[in-house]
Amino acid sequence: MTAPLTPQPHGRPPHDTASGPPGAATSGREAGELRRGVLTGLSVTVSGVLLGLAWLWLAPRVPLVSDGEAVYLENTEGEQAIAADGTFVLLGLAFGAVTALVVFLLRRSGGVGPVVGLALGGLLGSVLAWRLGVALGPTSDVVAHAREVGKGVPFDGPLELRAKGALLAWPIAAMLVHLALTGLFGPRDPEPQPLPPL
Repeated sequence: MTAPLTPQPHGRPPHDTASGPPGAATSGREAGELRRGVLTGLSVTVSGVLLGLAWLWLAPRVPLVSDGEAVYLENTEGEQAIAADGTFVLLGLAFGAVTALVVFLLRRSGGVGPVVGLALGGLLGSVLAWRLGVALGPTSDVVAHAREVGKGVPFDGPLELRAKGALLAWPIAAMLVHLALTGLFGPRDPEPQPLPPL
């Protein structure tokens, strides 16, 4: 005689391993999230090159002049140094909005990975833009540059970012815009189904 088979819940036969171990699907989703996050972060970071070039092109120059012994601002009341920081902030806000929109359109299904990649990529992209703008701008060796151009001849001072908080403009704008887009146009949770009458 054989023992009767015990019915399994949901009609699943005993020892059904076709779907793999219980944690396999979860770890697969986590790996996919991590991969999407890394790709998003790298793409956003690389776009920092465009921000650096735009900052170099649009930021006002700080005119300096030498009297043969020291280097001074040509216009002591000029606001070019502050304007360079402001230009970086405005560009960072614009880049944050655009990258948030692109990430949202490409990853409309949501997920933590792309959001984290967007934030970290925005910060790293800002740092890359800052260093690239400084490197490609006028030389930071002001004394040598003053000797080269001669006494009383104005020349452009180095491009500098004095307010380092400007580096946060891109990631903050990206997170706020992405949050707004997700709230307005993101996937909705399914409505709860009413319980059947008893």
